[in-house]
Amino acid sequence: MFNIIYLSTANHLFTDFELAEILSVSRDNNVANELTGMLMYAGGTFMQVLEGEREAVMATYHKILLDDRHRNVIELAAGPLQTRNFPDWSMGFASVNADVLEEFEGYVDPQSQSFLNSEKVNAAIIMLKGFAENNKMN
Repeated sequence: MFNIIYLSTANHLFTDFELAEILSVSRDNNVANELTGMLMYAGGTFMQVLEGEREAVMATYHKILLDDRHRNVIELAAGPLQTRNFPDWSMGFASVNADVLEEFEGYVDPQSQSFLNSEKVNAAIIMLKGFAENNKMN
């Protein structure tokens, strides 16, 4: 298992429809490539964790780097992973517009008590929680 965590800046503020489209396509692609992870969006900034077999993660990350919907991609961490953080999520998703997007499959409320409530303490969980807290998501 391998994971990568990155941050990027959207080229524009995304609408709820655009975010839902990204979530839908990401989930389909991730199922096909046996990837799991979480995508967060707040105020024009994305943070994503992708996890799976190294080759699949890196191939997907390369496509993400070429995506013109965002820029300033910063790789925060990458490396081996003992077990998946998100084994049941082809793509978990959290956004500042929770009231609209909570209807979509895969949406996770970053304000819920169970948000990333894990006994695991690792870079992915720490960074995602920090992103949610710093952006006061929901």
